[in-house]
Amino acid sequence: MKVLVVSGGVISGLGKGITTSSLGRLLKARGIPVTIVKIDPYLNVDAGTMNPYQHGEVFVLDDGTEADLDLGNYERFLGQSLSGGHNLTTGKIYRSVIDKERRGDYLGNTVQIIPHVTGEIKRTIRELAEANGAEVILVEVGGTVGDIESMPFLEALRELSYEVGEGHMAFVHTTLVPVVGPVGEAKTKPTQHSVRELRAIGIRPNVIIARGPAPLSPDIKAKISLFCDVPPEAVISVPDQATIYEVPLVLEAQGVGPLLARLLRLPDREPEYAAWKEFLATYRRADRPIEIAVVGKYTELRDAYLSHAEAFHHCQGHLGVEVGMQWYDAEDLTRNPALLGRIARSDGLLVPGGFGARGVEGKVQAIELARREQIPFLGVCYGFQMAAVELARNVLGLAEANTTEVAPATPEPVVCLLEEQKTLPGLGGTMRLGAQKVLLTPDSALARLYGKTELWERHRHRYEINPKYLERFAAAGLSVAGMSVDGRVEAFELAGHPFFFGVQYHPEFLSRPESPHPLYLGLVRAAVARKEVAPRAAPAPAVA
Repeated sequence: MKVLVVSGGVISGLGKGITTSSLGRLLKARGIPVTIVKIDPYLNVDAGTMNPYQHGEVFVLDDGTEADLDLGNYERFLGQSLSGGHNLTTGKIYRSVIDKERRGDYLGNTVQIIPHVTGEIKRTIRELAEANGAEVILVEVGGTVGDIESMPFLEALRELSYEVGEGHMAFVHTTLVPVVGPVGEAKTKPTQHSVRELRAIGIRPNVIIARGPAPLSPDIKAKISLFCDVPPEAVISVPDQATIYEVPLVLEAQGVGPLLARLLRLPDREPEYAAWKEFLATYRRADRPIEIAVVGKYTELRDAYLSHAEAFHHCQGHLGVEVGMQWYDAEDLTRNPALLGRIARSDGLLVPGGFGARGVEGKVQAIELARREQIPFLGVCYGFQMAAVELARNVLGLAEANTTEVAPATPEPVVCLLEEQKTLPGLGGTMRLGAQKVLLTPDSALARLYGKTELWERHRHRYEINPKYLERFAAAGLSVAGMSVDGRVEAFELAGHPFFFGVQYHPEFLSRPESPHPLYLGLVRAAVARKEVAPRAAPAPAVA
């Protein structure tokens, strides 16, 4: 087993996940089988019960695991699906250790952080690498060096480095090199202190990834090399990029691929980036700008909708269309109706998933606008359910139509709680989660968009379209385009509209740079067609 550890210092949010994903891409481009595990030191068992404002998007895997958003970056960069074992939390580790203690597995010994918790961490990493047939397992340690929560994980990795031996494990440390002052001087002290903290716990970094707004000058690289005791060629500058998908090539250009091969004693084969470079070339030369309005509940934090944004980036790299997103807080639409005028000048509308009553009426208003004004529309999960509520109210004439999530006593429960949810005792990991089979109606526009009638899509919901209303919906032109194997409504489409689809699942989780999701490609193409047929004045910037 070869292990490549990525840690972070100074501040969080430096891009450790992108760094880890990019390093994995470098190795995979050389034909080396890899897998990745994300360590999240929080006590939650998983990210499923977290507010998006606390932790960003919850990324759902095929097996139903609600994971950290970095798992999405891993899947997109590597082009391979991961499972729940690839997201390791303190909650998972402690629960496993306590379960073993209760069973008597420790034979009466006093259970301690060392060796029992650190041993559990090492065992989990080893088993994951073996189960995935990986030659190299990349381990991203969440948070920053010095965090109390991270200490057991870093200690376990220190121990593991001695167990696997030299040439089988390397440490990459990601730090901030800020540029401050009127002369724009790059400061290395944060990096020096961060590396000193790491070395104090027994870990010596082999590579330093220096993040900042601009490339490092040779003298700054030399200074970091001297004070942090790493070779100059192992100080890697990764300045901000126009798109995250540039990062693997930025690392490759500085010799990181051959450097990793030497550190881990791997064959240094010629890397294959043909499809990746083609995607980036198309992305860079994109013209024909379009605007997609995104009406959501958590728009102040873009990471809450990260996979949606990346899906549009994938479309840009595939179609050569410059996709701009304008973000609207759904609550603002009810307070400031003028915002609807801005959305009316957009080329397309996305209403993503969410929970709860806040912002519901704003979403309904935006969907009504898209339906009336023939604006290409995609509703995902809660957006799909709100589209059903809008049509029931404004086309079927059911003024009190609603979801029982918002109005439990509504006389017109167009959206209702899944039957199996009614007796569940808790919230964590209890939704309808993960990959489910969807059967599309053969003659539907949705089936033509996908080019097939059977697919697997990832889900995360507790509520569903009430089947009692399907006949009335069909009479109004809203027809079912997809059903689950057990008879749940998975998708619908509106007749006579250029592009109006709602889906219960989350297509954004399956979009990849080299294979954008068909629904997002369809929305972008419809938006381009709308703009070409009826050009409009550029709208004023949206208020998020």
